[in-house]
Amino acid sequence: MGTPQLNAVLGSLVVTMGCWLMWGEMPLALAVGIALCTAAFLTWQRSSIAIVWAWATLLLGVESLAWPIVTMARVRMATEEPTEQQMGQILTAVLFGLFSSIFWLTFAYGLFKWVWRKEAEAAASASNEEPGRQIGQKPR
Repeated sequence: MGTPQLNAVLGSLVVTMGCWLMWGEMPLALAVGIALCTAAFLTWQRSSIAIVWAWATLLLGVESLAWPIVTMARVRMATEEPTEQQMGQILTAVLFGLFSSIFWLTFAYGLFKWVWRKEAEAAASASNEEPGRQIGQKPR
């Protein structure tokens, strides 16, 4: 699990599974298209494994946020007046979609913040070192 490319593929599979759970009955061609597009995007963002998973969790959060909207649109397209069972589906989608989107978006924010802090620390330590100076050697 050490390469960003492998993690990009795994992240794309996780995001595709999230789409499949949200849509319910997703055509295979659409699932393959989502997986390939997500894998290409995550591979493009592959500066580190943490960045790949930060983007994957951000996409999961957006999917979770879209789940209630998709459910309401599907129910609205099916009937003029939703049945009690359809209203239950909408309520479930709203509750679980809201909680899971808050979780995944917060998790993604935490990962991005952690990566940005590590990059800032690395840049600060690189700028503090003098060229030609050995580690542990006292400055003149």
